[in-house]
Amino acid sequence: MRYVAYVLLPAEFVLVVCLVAGVRVPGGVVLGAEVAVGALLVVEGVGYLRLRRSGLSRRGALERLVPEPVLRLAGHELRLLASLVRWVARRPHGLGPGVRAFPHARDQAALMYGFAFVCVVETVGMSYLLADWPVAHAVVLVLDAYTVLFVLGLHAASATRPHLLAEDALRVRQAAHVDVRVPLERIAAVRHESLFSHEKADGELNLAVGSQTSLTVELTEPVLAPRLLGPPRPVRVVRLHADDARALVRALGEARELRGEALTRARTAPCPSPDPPSSA
Repeated sequence: MRYVAYVLLPAEFVLVVCLVAGVRVPGGVVLGAEVAVGALLVVEGVGYLRLRRSGLSRRGALERLVPEPVLRLAGHELRLLASLVRWVARRPHGLGPGVRAFPHARDQAALMYGFAFVCVVETVGMSYLLADWPVAHAVVLVLDAYTVLFVLGLHAASATRPHLLAEDALRVRQAAHVDVRVPLERIAAVRHESLFSHEKADGELNLAVGSQTSLTVELTEPVLAPRLLGPPRPVRVVRLHADDARALVRALGEARELRGEALTRARTAPCPSPDPPSSA
């Protein structure tokens, strides 16, 4: 069914483009295409239910039915939409007991709002230009409206998904597509370092906000950094930005000291005394 989807869905897209462009398509072709897409969705739904009944998780069942790149892109879009809801409700993602949040979206706010404003102006302009073509006007209006939501969702994801510092790890995040957990025991050095140019290099992860990073974290062992498309890659240097970078450096230093003291106490704790032998 996956190979059928590879053929059928692009064909459906071409058919929609033809209809929007005013190309006359026989009614039988349109009806056949819609029936085929509907049948594909029904078969995929039945396959999903069977996989779930066989014991697979929701994620596992979806991975069997949907290509991995498509699944990642769909998950990214859903996280953006969920971030909009969290942004309005002022509910950051991932907070819990003993977890400190360090926001990083402040320096990109003006740029993202400006980009969203330009998209709104473009939406109004295209609505005026396509007023005499109702079908094209409706399609372009939907696409433009979603573009505005997408831009706001990117900023909302950054605002509601701050960097998190727990007792045992630093969670580094950017928008809705990067979420890297860095154990504190793997951190070799942390320094406040403002950089505005970042060349791509193996083993380095640069999470710039407003084209800048303000913190550099060097690791003793690599961690896996996810990518929106493609497998994760190992990195030993993480550069990130925080609204209050110096506060994050201090908090990381304190957390590493506390973590080291806890590990030392655990290693040097005396062994429990054996029970005395029972008397006969």
